[in-house]
Amino acid sequence: MLRDAVRSLAEAKIAPYAAAVDEEARFPREALDALTANDLHAVHVPEEYGGAGADALATVIVIEEVARVCASSSLIPAVNKLGSLPVILSGSEALKRKYMTPLAKGDGMFSYCLSEPDAGSDAAGMKTKAVRDGDAYVLNGVKRWITNAGESEFYTVMAVTDPTKRSKGISAFVVEKSDEGVSFGAPEKKLGIKGSPTREVYLDNVRIPADRMIGEEGTGFATAMKTLDHTRITIAAQALGIAQGALDYAKGYVTERKQFGKPIADFQGIQFMLADMAMKIEAARQLTYAAAAKSERGDADLTFQGAAAKCFASDVAMEVTTDAVQLLGGYGYTRDYPVERMMRDAKITQIYEGTNQVQRIVMARNLP
Repeated sequence: MLRDAVRSLAEAKIAPYAAAVDEEARFPREALDALTANDLHAVHVPEEYGGAGADALATVIVIEEVARVCASSSLIPAVNKLGSLPVILSGSEALKRKYMTPLAKGDGMFSYCLSEPDAGSDAAGMKTKAVRDGDAYVLNGVKRWITNAGESEFYTVMAVTDPTKRSKGISAFVVEKSDEGVSFGAPEKKLGIKGSPTREVYLDNVRIPADRMIGEEGTGFATAMKTLDHTRITIAAQALGIAQGALDYAKGYVTERKQFGKPIADFQGIQFMLADMAMKIEAARQLTYAAAAKSERGDADLTFQGAAAKCFASDVAMEVTTDAVQLLGGYGYTRDYPVERMMRDAKITQIYEGTNQVQRIVMARNLP
C-alpha cells in the first residue's frame, strides 16, 4: 500500500518536473510541496514529535519510489533523515523536541555537515573548530559538499572541540540557517542530481547556545559514524530507485522500437541484457531491505550490511543505467529521453556517504 501510494504521488506530482529540474538545475520545489503535503518529506521522525514514525524499511521504500522518477527529489526524505538522525540517536530530549517537531511539520529541512575541503574520506581530519565561551560555543570553519545547503533551515555540524584527540575530540552541534555568521557558497556545477543544491557552508564566528550540542563533548564523530551505518541504506534505496526507473523505461522502449521488421525486444541479445538488469536490481533490493530491517533492530552486523547494501546497489545502478542508455541506442544519449539523466544521477551514489572504496574498507573491517 505504501509503495503504491508513493508511486502514484511520484508519477503525478514529481515525474512531470524531473527533466526541467535537471535542465534548469533548480531545487524541486514541486516535489517538496507534494511530499510535505502527504507527510512523506521526513517519514522517519518518531510519532512523539509529530512525525509519521516510519520504520527504516518504510523510509527506504519512500526514497526508492521517489528516486525511480527523480533522484534529486529523493534527496529530500533521504537527507532529512541524514541531517536529523544524529539528534535522534544522541540528542537530549529537549533538543529532539525543539528540532524534530518543525522537521515533522515541514517547517524546515535538515542537512548534514561532515565533509570539508581537506577532509573527505578522512573525515576525522576536519579543521572546523568549536570553542567554548561561557554558556555558548563559537564555531569557525568551512564545510563542503553539503546537500540542500541554503534550502535547509537546520544543519548538524561536526566540529573539533579538542584538537589533541583527533576523532575523540570532535563534537556535534545543531546550527540554524538564521544564526549570525552562517553563509553559503555558490551551488556546485555537477554531473547529476542537479536539482539538489550542493554548496559550501561557511561558519564565521557563529555563536550558538551550549545546549545545541548533540550528546556529550567529544562524541560527535562516533555519532556521525553511527548515523552513516543507518543512512547508507537510504543511498542504497536511492540507487535502487534510479536503477528501477531506468529498467522500466528501457523495457517499454524495446517493445515499441522496431528494427529488421520486429520489436527489438524479440532479439535474444536484448532479452539477456534486460534479464541481467532485472536480476541485479532484485539482488540489490533484497540486500537493501535486509539491511533496513537490521537498521530497525540495531543488529550487531549493521555496519557491514549497510556498507554492503550501499556499495552493491550503487554499482548496480551505474551498470543498469548505462545499459539502459545502450538499449535506447542514439536516443538514449539525448536529453529527450530520461535514461541519460538517470545514468548521470546514478554516479553520485557510488561516491557520497563514503565512496565505494571506503565501503569496502568498512566491510573488510566488519566481516560477519
